[in-house]
Amino acid sequence: MGELDGKVALVTGANTGIGRVAAITLARKGARMILAGRSEERTRPVVDEIRAACGENAARFVRLDLSSLKAVDQAADEVLSIDEPLHLLINNAGLAAAKGHTEDGFELAFGVNHMGHFRLTQRLLDRVADSGGGRIVTVASDAHKRVDGIDFEAVRRPTATPTGFPEYCVSKLANVLFSAELARRCRDRDVHTYALHPGVVATDVWRQLPWPIRPLVKLFMRSEEEGASTTIHCASSRELASHTGRYYVDCREKKPGPAGRNQELAEDLWQRSEAWCEAFAARAA
Repeated sequence: MGELDGKVALVTGANTGIGRVAAITLARKGARMILAGRSEERTRPVVDEIRAACGENAARFVRLDLSSLKAVDQAADEVLSIDEPLHLLINNAGLAAAKGHTEDGFELAFGVNHMGHFRLTQRLLDRVADSGGGRIVTVASDAHKRVDGIDFEAVRRPTATPTGFPEYCVSKLANVLFSAELARRCRDRDVHTYALHPGVVATDVWRQLPWPIRPLVKLFMRSEEEGASTTIHCASSRELASHTGRYYVDCREKKPGPAGRNQELAEDLWQRSEAWCEAFAARAA
């Protein structure tokens, strides 16, 4: 009997990197896995690996494109149509060093790393709460400490900087603030939230870096297994069952940067994100 027997977990971006390692590890602990990502072809090997090790019903794929709120809603609808609880939601997928904007008009990193996961969590929150002892784990980054706020006009425009890294830092700040504010809004619900820094990990999140730089930078990064350890800890550790709204590094609680502790900014981000989602839903109706 695994420690997560009977639990159902959804991991975004589980086709590669720390998401893949986390999904396989949680499955081996007994959880039934929903692997959400853009490409079924790229995710199928992970689904097959989990099924081979843990049984045919241990994993399934759901198509999810976090750069499109419409696609996020479609993925949420599919998850909600499954007649199962949802005990773990792991907001793992992300991108860095990418430039542009989403189809909904958000700066690309902010739109994918924050808005896509915000909308997905918003749509699945009741299912997580109703499942009992639910956990929502958001993979952030210590890069959030490199910025001191969010320019809410800039996140509605295409990437402005040559590297896209400052925008990535803003999106990771949004992850930290979102997780903390979600905890405050779930005080009376059986939901616990966790944000974390996985370390600088050699994963596909850096795929947009230019070729001469990418292989050199990865030499100094952590392995995917090392990077996934804190995600797995937040998702499954019994000692964290009573924690919520906190930030973790190397499987230990750490204090976020000053902007990451700004409750007023967190409330503002939540209200704006909620309003943007409501405007999208009104247009889509």
